[in-house]
Amino acid sequence: MTSRLIYGFHAVISKLRHDPGSIKEIMVDATRQDARARDLLQHAELQGIRVIATDGKRLDGMAPDGKHQGVVARIEGGRKVAHLDDVLDTLAEPAFLLVLDGITDPRNLGACLRVADAAGVHAVIAPKDRAVGLTDVAAKTACGAAETVPYVMVTNLARTLRELQERDIWVVGTAGEAEHDLYAAEWPKATAWVMGAEGEGMRRLTRENCDQLVKIPMHGSVESLNVSVAAGVCLFEARRRLS
Repeated sequence: MTSRLIYGFHAVISKLRHDPGSIKEIMVDATRQDARARDLLQHAELQGIRVIATDGKRLDGMAPDGKHQGVVARIEGGRKVAHLDDVLDTLAEPAFLLVLDGITDPRNLGACLRVADAAGVHAVIAPKDRAVGLTDVAAKTACGAAETVPYVMVTNLARTLRELQERDIWVVGTAGEAEHDLYAAEWPKATAWVMGAEGEGMRRLTRENCDQLVKIPMHGSVESLNVSVAAGVCLFEARRRLS
């Protein structure tokens, strides 16, 4: 069976809590003696997972960007591929989805996954082409959310949006030039929120397949927000209305 590495305290502890059986071993910088490291070691001991003390330089070679925080875990198996129908068919409540169109920065993707997890989104949907994909850097930035939020990659995003509409899921696109602002607009409970890439925004076909466009009112001098920040604003407003 194939294996892969995850790194960073958030990602490794999240895996320990949600899927400890998949962890083959954890490598920890021998110089880490702080409370955070002790907490991780305690979780690993409770699960009977082998912990290997090693030096920071070896860990640097394992993590693509070197930002491992002194902990790397070897996981059995690749990331599970989520299928949209499997997610939607098992829901017992109105669908709450995040759609990302053209996000190419892995840190932006990771931050969006983290926001999606915090807001209770059922799945994140993105196209296979012209998008970054769930890389190790994205997973690291997600702080464990890459292991808990289903990530669905689709071949044709416009067609997927139409399929969502056929399931009575309202597709809400975000655009700075939209007529209605987020807080004045109304929408059904079952929603898919579409965020476009910074600068370019949503692609034309994506925009045309939205049921509604909304904008976040901006009161300062900047014209736009980072995509993960915009996602957080919209998703938490939608979550507030679901409560």
